[in-house]
Amino acid sequence: MLDSFYKTHDYLVEHVNVPIRRQLMDEINWKDRLIAIKGGRGVGKTDFLLGYAKELLVLAPEKKRETLYVNFNNFYFTEHSLYEFAGEFVKEGGKTLLIDQVFKYPNWSKELRDCFFHYTGLRIIFSASPVMRLIEGNSDIGHIVKMYNLRGYSFREYLNLKTGSHLRSYTLDEILRDHEAIAAQICAKVKPLWYFKEYLEQGYYPHDPAEWNYSDKVLKLMNMMIEVDVLLVNKIEVAYLNRIKNLLYRLMLDVPCGLNISKLAEATDTSRSTIINYIKYLKDARLLNLLYVESKQFPMKPSRIYMQNPNLCYMLPTRQPDEQAVAETFFYSALHGVHKLNACETASFLVDKKTRFDVLAHQPKIPGFRYSAIGDLEIGRGKQIPLWLFGFLY
Repeated sequence: MLDSFYKTHDYLVEHVNVPIRRQLMDEINWKDRLIAIKGGRGVGKTDFLLGYAKELLVLAPEKKRETLYVNFNNFYFTEHSLYEFAGEFVKEGGKTLLIDQVFKYPNWSKELRDCFFHYTGLRIIFSASPVMRLIEGNSDIGHIVKMYNLRGYSFREYLNLKTGSHLRSYTLDEILRDHEAIAAQICAKVKPLWYFKEYLEQGYYPHDPAEWNYSDKVLKLMNMMIEVDVLLVNKIEVAYLNRIKNLLYRLMLDVPCGLNISKLAEATDTSRSTIINYIKYLKDARLLNLLYVESKQFPMKPSRIYMQNPNLCYMLPTRQPDEQAVAETFFYSALHGVHKLNACETASFLVDKKTRFDVLAHQPKIPGFRYSAIGDLEIGRGKQIPLWLFGFLY
């Protein structure tokens, strides 16, 4: 029964293009039996699963039939259940099942739970859409799944890809304490500022330059995020698609910006409460980031709205984004996966409720007294830190 799936698996593993090893590969406890790789569209979840299958094959080629990658877009799963398929896989000696697009399958969480408890020798690793509820509010697998977030390329990963280097990551504490020495060591090997602007424009989403026009790829991703991760998942009628796109367009014209709900509601012919919900959906789909002061959170109005990553700032064909806006967007994108960011009155960002940061596109004439992340700085001094170095957090 599984021969055709193995044939597809073998072809995909043989031809997968994994130009660099993602850091997340070493952060996962692969002994866990139910693992979710969660991430936005275009960040490389499928290649990540196939890359892991390829590593297993290299380590133990004699056990190749113990691992199987399967995409639940396959029409087979309109007639056959996940639980049934996993059972057949286990009967044939299978140990590691890699599942893609499982969120499109009805009752996915219940059947994953059933597989976990009935097939105790089986590991399931599945990709997860950012809008899937895996832990909070999921009574089926919330207590048994181990969730990991795969983000787009960090600047460090992009720099390694472009230069063939093997530069390591650093913690925020290491950067704050030793940024001068760290930047000097890196700059002795590569010139980060030669690549930084390119990364800000087209480095976040993994892509093959020979196969993709980058802006076209990102535009398609954005449309898929809206049409599937916003509309389909939240069961919004297609008739409202253009309103949501228009809302995103208006935000893109101004980000980073405060939120004028009344103005947006009038411009898009939408109620105030619906505007707030749409913005939350766009955030969940990895199109926006929302910045709140410490005491506030959704559904309250955010202090500022950002694009989710700097590449999205360049997706307006009629204008170039403001350099300061791109710098702040990069800083938020680089830190928010691990660190808590809030708005504050006296600085650009409050990080982890204790450290205030100013983010500046260019070096100031007079240095400030707070930590500053500066866009055109190669090696910092004192509390002035190169902005690019925050791209080494993962």
